[in-house]
Amino acid sequence: MNSVYIVLLIILPILSYCLGNVNWALLISKSKKKDIRKMGSGNPGTLNMSRNFGLKIGLLVFLLDIMKGVIPSLTAFLVFMNAGKFPESGFYIYDFAIYLCGFCAVMGHIYPAFLHFKGGKGIASSIGVFLVCESLHGWQWFIVVFMALVAALIFIYITEFGAMGSFIAITPSAISGLIRLFLTYGSAADTTTIIYSVVTNMIILLICFFTWFAHRSNIERMLSGDEHPTSIKQMVIKMKAKKAAERERQNTENNK
Repeated sequence: MNSVYIVLLIILPILSYCLGNVNWALLISKSKKKDIRKMGSGNPGTLNMSRNFGLKIGLLVFLLDIMKGVIPSLTAFLVFMNAGKFPESGFYIYDFAIYLCGFCAVMGHIYPAFLHFKGGKGIASSIGVFLVCESLHGWQWFIVVFMALVAALIFIYITEFGAMGSFIAITPSAISGLIRLFLTYGSAADTTTIIYSVVTNMIILLICFFTWFAHRSNIERMLSGDEHPTSIKQMVIKMKAKKAAERERQNTENNK
């Protein structure tokens, strides 16, 4: 393997971790003179931001956090797409690099060194990783990720259990990644390909493990019946009420 690619395979994961350290929920709440870590569940993530600042702000944080997963994985693909396979192996370098950089970005979000290793829970960033890693290999894999996200939103809307909905959003996508790798490399006979395949599968499982582990307090609260509800209905109602109040204020000012 070209020495340049070896260096990039070290540098890109480090940069991905650093990007993951950027906590948009915290930055946006600070811009509003508040600290999301001291509000609601205390989690600097999409759902807590939606509950405390409204659906629009929550969606903005969600999209920004998704990009923290998209950018590292997509960058890894573009850098290594022509790098070929690992030496004496049938395993493509980019198939390993996209998940490695994505994993590092998720770890940067959950355990940010710049925030004393206390970050968010990594769901949106994980969605971004799987969105890129699966979509690159065909529309059918994109459909799995998209449908998992839709199922999660429907589940949260009906049950108001945000944490469980988060698990629904990423677990099917992770499973599809494992299946895709098996279909691609499962028939390999050489040991080197099998090793790289196993390691890449472990990275996918670790993404799931750490995001689930970050939700351990939510799981405890769900079991005890004390979990913070995530009512999308109420968020929509509040957003409409805010718009109506704003229109009324503007009308009052125009009539003066």
